[in-house]
Amino acid sequence: MDNRDEVREFLVSRRARITPEEAGLPGGTRRRVSGLRRSEVAALADVSVEYYAKLERGNLAGASPAVLEAVARALRLDDAERAHLLHLAQTADGADVLARPRQRSAKPRTLHRSLQWTLDAITAGPAFVNNGRLDLLAENRLARAFYRDMYVGGPKPNMARFQFLDPTARRFYADWDLAADITVDVLRTEAGRNPHDKGLHDLVGELSTRSDEFRRRWGKHNVRRHGTGVKRFHHPDVGDVTLTWEAMGMAAEPGLTLVVYTAEPGSPSAEGLELLASWAAAQPDR
Repeated sequence: MDNRDEVREFLVSRRARITPEEAGLPGGTRRRVSGLRRSEVAALADVSVEYYAKLERGNLAGASPAVLEAVARALRLDDAERAHLLHLAQTADGADVLARPRQRSAKPRTLHRSLQWTLDAITAGPAFVNNGRLDLLAENRLARAFYRDMYVGGPKPNMARFQFLDPTARRFYADWDLAADITVDVLRTEAGRNPHDKGLHDLVGELSTRSDEFRRRWGKHNVRRHGTGVKRFHHPDVGDVTLTWEAMGMAAEPGLTLVVYTAEPGSPSAEGLELLASWAAAQPDR
């Protein structure tokens, strides 16, 4: 797959964010670039300027692991960014073929019945399963009540569409900018890991066309690993709640993630979830 544009934009964006001082190089006042020059990255990676220029033009095919590691060190990439660079190189080489998820039919993905039983057994907090495109594929009753506005638009809720295209998301996420950054980080990481996902390409195209906020964030090429954290919400029924979340990859369903939200025991947020759970339990089964 030709991913040269993605490679070029990623490497250029990483180079632009590093100052010479951060890299241990003299700065000076007569610089035409905001970050490092190509020649400086090449020197830090101990490769020729011509070879690094080739890499930055998007030609990662054939780059050795040692060279990729040297470039990663020079650009001060974190673990998530290193993994992203490796995925880009594997795609350029065609070495990602066996690692790609198998092409599935257009039919909805069928999950094990026991997965829904597991979700239903989690009663103290919202719990749901999503794919790399942030489609919600299964959820417990409390998650459906918690994200009730996300289900208004149709039977296939998508967290990224809700985040950027639904006006109610601005009120729901107390830290909307933080939540938006995390959403784009997840999608960008998935794009590097699974560049052949047409559904993801379509989603990114839709969001880029309809949301300036998404398009600006997508252009930054940021990738981060988000496995746990704290989010603040303003729920229309129970008010302000602060929840901790844990995201866990599913060994039985590669590519899917189980996410569980919890509140500190005894806190007002825990009381809010208890109230919401009582309300949700009184609703008829869908």
